[in-house]
Amino acid sequence: MDIANCLAVIERLCAREFPVADGRTDVGTGGPGYLIAELQTSGDFYEDDGAEREQTEAQYEADRDALAERLADRWGPADVFSLEGAFRRGLEGEEPTEPWATLASHVPDVHLWRAEPGRWVALGVSQWDTELPFQLLAVVTETDPP
Repeated sequence: MDIANCLAVIERLCAREFPVADGRTDVGTGGPGYLIAELQTSGDFYEDDGAEREQTEAQYEADRDALAERLADRWGPADVFSLEGAFRRGLEGEEPTEPWATLASHVPDVHLWRAEPGRWVALGVSQWDTELPFQLLAVVTETDPP
């Protein structure tokens, strides 16, 4: 992982205006009130890749933690915030606001900072399914966590 590049992407996200409609951006996705950057993406996994999958998950969590240490220099220690409640509410038919609704379906928790007035910054490790890649995601949003 290139920490300097990841920090530069997060800085750009913090300085940007939010898109007026949901869609792709140059670093990921965005919509009204949020931007999500895909900082790092692993390869796919296969049924017999159990050890490799576990090793990759551990590496992505270590990369998230290393990046979180650098962001803590700027905004203080992160709060680790579980998205399980938002996920459960989504299953029960209550739709959390974006970006939390989408994140809750594939990111178990995020490291979260109140970065600037009206903006949150979050880091999370995503995996949609056991055979799909891991992603290290950065989120900048004006929407309060659920």
